Amino acid sequence: MRGKHKKPETGLRHLHVKKGDKVVVISGSQKGTEPHEVLKVLPHLGKAVVEGVNLRWKHQKRSQQNPKGGRIQTEQPIEASKLLLWSEKLGKGTRTKIQVVNGKRIRVGVKCGTKFDQES
Repeated sequence: MRGKHKKPETGLRHLHVKKGDKVVVISGSQKGTEPHEVLKVLPHLGKAVVEGVNLRWKHQKRSQQNPKGGRIQTEQPIEASKLLLWSEKLGKGTRTKIQVVNGKRIRVGVKCGTKFDQES
């Protein structure tokens, strides 16, 4: 069925980004060249929350904790397919592939060979 309202996926998807990664947005109105940090990953939606990207205003009702109420800006999830891992070697985003090193799967930059999952 085609249409605007899709059912959310039930299974978890393996994403190429993890919490704490530096990423670059490659398409849309948030496109840029400076790296941002991933705050949260939502694998069941295929999305990630990135610091300073896709900001929306949230209106808060008055309460005892917040007697004034008001508006706050919060980051909203963005499609993981719009994100590339930031490579220090290249100074820009890079695609990644999976390599097995010592029995562990690690993410490696395609063009630069940067290893993203190794503990230094």
